Amino acid sequence: MKDNFQRVFELAQKYETDMTQFLRDMIAIPSESCGEQQVIQRIKREMKKVGFDKVEIDPMGNILGYLGHGRHVIAMDAHIDTVGIGNPANWGFDPYQGCEDQAVIGGRGASDQEGGMASMIYAGKIIKELGLEDDYTLVIVGSVQEEDCDGLCWQYILQEDKIKPEFVVLTEPTDGKIYRGHRGRMEIKVATKGVSCHGSAPERGDNAIYKMAPILTELRALHENLTEHTFLGKGTLTVSEVFFTSPSRCAVADGCWISIDRRLTAGETGEFAIKQIKNLPSVQAAKAEVSLYTYERPAYTGLVYPTECYFPTWLIEEDHPVCTLLMKAYEALFHAAPELDKWTFSTNGVSIMGRYGIPCIGFGPGHENQAHAPNEKTWKAELVRAAAMYAVIPQSYVSEYAKKMPKITENLMEF
Repeated sequence: MKDNFQRVFELAQKYETDMTQFLRDMIAIPSESCGEQQVIQRIKREMKKVGFDKVEIDPMGNILGYLGHGRHVIAMDAHIDTVGIGNPANWGFDPYQGCEDQAVIGGRGASDQEGGMASMIYAGKIIKELGLEDDYTLVIVGSVQEEDCDGLCWQYILQEDKIKPEFVVLTEPTDGKIYRGHRGRMEIKVATKGVSCHGSAPERGDNAIYKMAPILTELRALHENLTEHTFLGKGTLTVSEVFFTSPSRCAVADGCWISIDRRLTAGETGEFAIKQIKNLPSVQAAKAEVSLYTYERPAYTGLVYPTECYFPTWLIEEDHPVCTLLMKAYEALFHAAPELDKWTFSTNGVSIMGRYGIPCIGFGPGHENQAHAPNEKTWKAELVRAAAMYAVIPQSYVSEYAKKMPKITENLMEF
């Protein structure tokens, strides 16, 4: 395999122009969550063009491209939905027409995270061209609705499509580093109830907004005392939204509720985080209701796949076989030592490893600070390096690391 590393990198460089054009084609297609159909069809055409063995679109709308027919199942994932563009005045160029120079491609989705899809597909072309197939089946996934509800797509893929890979490479942007985890998160609702009355005589009612006031103070104090982890960092809590109900502006509010963005570090479970809030004296005094939000928005196919808005933390250790695999591949390709780090934001790993225990590892073109930002861009050199990495990972895994992997679950995929 070592003899192939140089050839792989040379081919990745050769296909830079193809990757760039394909990425620009994806950027030009608006593909916000639940509106990804056209970009999925564009990806399907590219997968067929470069020679994937099989291409499928599942009932949720995820696209799955297959290479090989071996017994070791490996998956690579890019979510291909994007956020909106925000205020157009903040952009220096059209976010869908995009821009390009010798080094950079600009446009919505360039880093977050259609660049990962471009690199994965051309890794597949390299694998085919160099005959790097082995005793593996590589599944290249373009997942939907991640920006709306991270991990929902993989709940569907694992539970309904019955694909159970031995590990998954996440191609979210990693700033040129290898990422091995991130904090989880929860979307929590706290609600208080009151009794409305005319605002001219507020003593006749029971103001739900006033009941919420001490809860807000105690939540702020709770944030300051959350758990710290040496690698993943601190758990956090912030109140992100405030709502109320009232008959009019001249009345006492009879309902109030807030949304909490809770980030979970290692060792913090969803049950633990909910209990922390329920145990606050102000919550108990107000008899406030504490619950998780749920997500039930239809996919572009019309399918509804409800889930709780709980996205568990995940982390693999430095000596995990999958982490070692990527570090060695990086060194062999680029003749430099990689840097290990973590994502600040959340990824589909919340389901793949957080819910189901399937190891994840991250390496992707682009930078985290470009995500959701105006004038989003990515770097052509990183597309090339990512394609080279993705091309060498499957065969390297089968030849050197598969036997070192712990058994996780019975593989349910039929090909």
